[in-house]
Amino acid sequence: KYRDFGSLVSLGKWSTVGNLMGFPFGRSIFVEGLFAGIMYRSLRIQHDRALGGTAYAVLQLLVRALSRRTGTQVKLH
Repeated sequence: KYRDFGSLVSLGKWSTVGNLMGFPFGRSIFVEGLFAGIMYRSLRIQHDRALGGTAYAVLQLLVRALSRRTGTQVKLH
């Protein structure tokens, strides 16, 4: 059974916003700033790990840390 826990949007290098649904008391919560950014980055690492395993996730993390970003700055997850 599919459960939607909300969405996170990275709006560039320093800005992230999100909406967490079904949090305590069944209401949605709007998150932004550092907390949303940490959640977004951890979700991305979990996604990479699910696709290619732990070694792939670590390699992707290192590549992102060492290389200059040339892709789009707005991403939805």
